[in-house]
Amino acid sequence: MKINRRLNTLTYSEYGSVLSQHQKYTDFNTLGLFRSIIENEKLNLTQKIDLRNLAEAVFGKTFEFLQLKDPATYFALTTLGEQLTVADTAQRWTDIRVNQQIILRDKKLRHRNFGTYSRHNCGYDDCPLKGVMLRQTDSTRAVRPMSFCADKNRHTIRLKAVARKQDRKFFRQSVSSQADDE
Repeated sequence: MKINRRLNTLTYSEYGSVLSQHQKYTDFNTLGLFRSIIENEKLNLTQKIDLRNLAEAVFGKTFEFLQLKDPATYFALTTLGEQLTVADTAQRWTDIRVNQQIILRDKKLRHRNFGTYSRHNCGYDDCPLKGVMLRQTDSTRAVRPMSFCADKNRHTIRLKAVARKQDRKFFRQSVSSQADDE
């Protein structure tokens, strides 16, 4: 069975029936569901909050993974109906970044090519690379890849190794020259 409609065109009662029978639909998309709650213009704020709570109850793990896959949607969903200051917004984004790090560590994921982080999104509508899936190490990425303060800088590690090697070499040369002098 298929929905055959965009999720952001559903009414409040239709959302309820779709959520209760989501396993029967072959074209059901949980990420699309969460995005459609935000985008739907037929719903008022209380209905959106009710649907968010219902969807979170039904898809708890998916909702938590949403902060890794699409953090902007997760932020918009969790702040529905709230008046946030600049400091509150910054704190929420900090919490999302901490939770992203925890999810990556708990799931033992070593790559970070998820959702919005895996596609080119420079903000220009006429960009030929818009929507193209790219590796995070590609130089054509316009958006910063997912990174954390606790990440090790591989370039710095290599530079330190080279410096230590030179120090050992210099130490050996100085020891051998001292031995020659004596």
